[in-house]
Amino acid sequence: MRKIKLIWDFRGPDAEGIAKHHAIHLREFAKRENITSDDIGHTPVSDMYCIAYMVVEEKDMIPARDALRPHRGEVA
Repeated sequence: MRKIKLIWDFRGPDAEGIAKHHAIHLREFAKRENITSDDIGHTPVSDMYCIAYMVVEEKDMIPARDALRPHRGEVA
């Protein structure tokens, strides 16, 4: 089954801290909603830009997208 990476973008001097905290809530959501996620985390892109992400199976993408409203997504 295809995997979809849902992505949230954070910019500014606190971007990494916010993305790291957002990833905690993504883990809580996945556990509460019984969504299988292969990978949840954050990745610094630069000093002022960081992403939080959650990789889900394609079958779980629409419910997660509608509930969490990611900024973008891509095939993982």
